[in-house]
Amino acid sequence: MIALLSHRAAHDASRRFKFRARGMLCAWLVMGAAANLAYADAQTGYTLLPPPSELYGDLFVAVQTQGIYPDQKTFVDAVPKIDPAQIVQAYHQQMSVPGFSLATFVGQYFTPPTDQVITPPPNQSLREHIDWLWPELTRLTTTANVPANSSLIPMPKQYVVPGGRFREGYYWDTYFTMLGLQEAGREDLVDDMLDNFAYLIDTIGHIPNGNRTYYVSRSQPPFFSYMVELAAHKEGGRVYQKYLPQLRREYNYWMQGANTLQPGGAVRNVVMLQDKTVLNRYWDERDTPRDESYSEDVATAKLVTNRPANEVYRDLRAAAESGWDFSSRWFGDNMTLATIRTTSIIPVDLNSLMFHLETTIAIGCGEARDFGCVGEFVGRAAKRAIAINKYLWNKNGYYGDYDWKLGQPRNNPSAAMLYPLFANAAWPERAHKTAETVEAILLKPGGLTTTTYNTTQQWDAPNGWAPLHWIAVQGLKRYGRSDLAQQIGTRFLADVNNVYNTQQKLVEKYIVEGDGTGGGGGGEYPLQDGFGWTNGVTLKLLDLYSPGH
Repeated sequence: MIALLSHRAAHDASRRFKFRARGMLCAWLVMGAAANLAYADAQTGYTLLPPPSELYGDLFVAVQTQGIYPDQKTFVDAVPKIDPAQIVQAYHQQMSVPGFSLATFVGQYFTPPTDQVITPPPNQSLREHIDWLWPELTRLTTTANVPANSSLIPMPKQYVVPGGRFREGYYWDTYFTMLGLQEAGREDLVDDMLDNFAYLIDTIGHIPNGNRTYYVSRSQPPFFSYMVELAAHKEGGRVYQKYLPQLRREYNYWMQGANTLQPGGAVRNVVMLQDKTVLNRYWDERDTPRDESYSEDVATAKLVTNRPANEVYRDLRAAAESGWDFSSRWFGDNMTLATIRTTSIIPVDLNSLMFHLETTIAIGCGEARDFGCVGEFVGRAAKRAIAINKYLWNKNGYYGDYDWKLGQPRNNPSAAMLYPLFANAAWPERAHKTAETVEAILLKPGGLTTTTYNTTQQWDAPNGWAPLHWIAVQGLKRYGRSDLAQQIGTRFLADVNNVYNTQQKLVEKYIVEGDGTGGGGGGEYPLQDGFGWTNGVTLKLLDLYSPGH
């Protein structure tokens, strides 16, 4: 079934898909396991601290429960003025003293972060504004300049943050930011961010959700292989070989425990179905409220009477790993956050990304002339493609998620249906049917709506998101629907232009339904300006559909 042609190519991984192969040994420094993840950087001596919830204990709970800051992320990003242990000791000494003010105490011992206010020069075109934004959103936070005891994890090179309350780098955001940076001729920043992620894989064992201590217990959609591919397009096949050790480590992270599974079981990010098919799910090491959304998670768990709170917390955290936090995709009733069951769901986007990771490892092994590895990962990708088309195809005419605990597909169409097209794992006739479904139910005046449910969650209707538009455009073009890709791309561009022309900014998400398109809403925090991935995708779409503007 699989024919290995040479180290430059691997064809016919299954009869349904093809790909063409193109053209630092690092030690594990992981210390600890399960929820107590920690690492040390042997070169700099930096040691990762526990997350603020562990570092400050009951002080943390008091601050978040009493809502000292309107945004729960503020306290976990705050910098302590003295050693955390001394702060905790002072708290225990003072908390019972008459007249004690928690707000005053926190102000005395912590420096809160500030959101950067972006004030662009007047009369910039959209393209000029994006080019102006790159340095405004670029950070360098090495071990030399990260404040002591901060939750921020240092990285060796520059990186781009999304903007607003997101003062750190984020895993999957970075790929879409890189698209724009490369388009803008900033290959140096593309390489810097790739090196940062390779560093995180080598020191932590995976790429966290973001470079904060409270994000280490989970990752995010694994786009590292796409980042390597992006750099290779400009710099050649050597890039695949350079990052091959990190690609393989990332794969091992996502597949950890797979060899111990029995049919019908799951461990960490891996599920084995009854027929021994192995697929991936979103998961988090911890089963406690998220540090950055503590009070929200506690409130959600209190609404659930039929499940232990720790299960609810795990599912909330797993949804945060998905990047879709939150969405009807993860809800048992498609409408209510309290019915969340993320870890029971095999997501179509994650498994498409894992397919691409497997094919990319095969390419890297080809560049390294390790033909045994090429054969292994071509085979793994072939099995993954077959499994995607067996379990993640919905008879209603689209790729979708699968509830492995209930043993049935999820009847909740979403823009994630385009991931198998994006990753080249879709069967052609099913890709065409998916395109028809997209056109019939997801295409709106301002672009692509995220789902068909309006739940007030940000990853549902009527919102549309830049990364999903790029995935749609690329996936549809790959399968011969450039016409639909152009409709989606140009409509979203018009929405972005409309907001920019009226407000002189790019934002995190957009309303794409109805006549009044504009900045999106919903979720746990106000609409954020910046905005990294919108900038990147907009620049790519401008060059595709409005060159010269």
